[in-house]
Amino acid sequence: MSRTLEVTSTNGARLHVEVHGPEDAPPVVLSHGWTCSTAFWTAQTEELARDHRVIAYDQRGHGLSPYSPVCSTDALADDLEAVFAATLAPGERALVVGHSMGGMTIMSASARPRFREHVAAALLCSTGSGRLTAEARVVPLRAGRVRTWLTGRILGSSLPLGPVTPLAKKILKYATMGPGSAPHLVDACARIVHACPRNARHAWGGVLDRLDLDHGVRQLTVPTAVLHGTADRLTPSSHARMLVAELPNCAGFTELFGMGHMTPVEAPEAVTGRIRELVTLYVTGSIPVRLEEGA
Repeated sequence: MSRTLEVTSTNGARLHVEVHGPEDAPPVVLSHGWTCSTAFWTAQTEELARDHRVIAYDQRGHGLSPYSPVCSTDALADDLEAVFAATLAPGERALVVGHSMGGMTIMSASARPRFREHVAAALLCSTGSGRLTAEARVVPLRAGRVRTWLTGRILGSSLPLGPVTPLAKKILKYATMGPGSAPHLVDACARIVHACPRNARHAWGGVLDRLDLDHGVRQLTVPTAVLHGTADRLTPSSHARMLVAELPNCAGFTELFGMGHMTPVEAPEAVTGRIRELVTLYVTGSIPVRLEEGA
């Protein structure tokens, strides 16, 4: 069972939302990253919708959600709250999963009343809370002011990406995926990224360049797991380890060896499996009893 709806958020932003699976199944909300869309979650949606209610939406300006001139971390939080209000019953609790900018959405919304009403647990995939341009390794130079400046110009570029060519796929694979990524997965990611309108890519790239959500990490009090690819150039391991150290209620750290930034596409079974585990533990309430030592 699948349905789509249009949700209106702040500033009149209209969001394309998809709901897949049985209406009475445990809910999972999927929030995609910069330059992506609901198509990014295809593997997770197809697998989970058999026995979960999967709610996926296009961030404003991405996919089928029209561009909005208001682009900020507060807008990301507003949109997530709007999706909750439109798809979850009062008091109903879900697992929320965010990849890259989707994880930043979760951090930005962490102290919001509707977030705390509806979120039982969270999974942060391939994301960070700040210092993105300083720590990214997309530009093959030593860390420093020049690399940071160049990375910022790349994030904020308004140049068109053009068609999906072999060269374009080679560049995208280098920047965002692990070296062993299969050609069909590289092609899928390239088509998703190249479909993002350049005005949205430019505007949201500027938001990422200025990102500072450390406070949101400290306010993310629900059980929160972190998942990361060891070959990630956009959000290297330093980001994942900072999240693990700063989260008030870290629910585990999964490292995927050889995977890049696009973990839900590169390692769909691992990501989907982690989602299932977290739903079982925190949404459906099947948390195993842990005996005290010596009991």
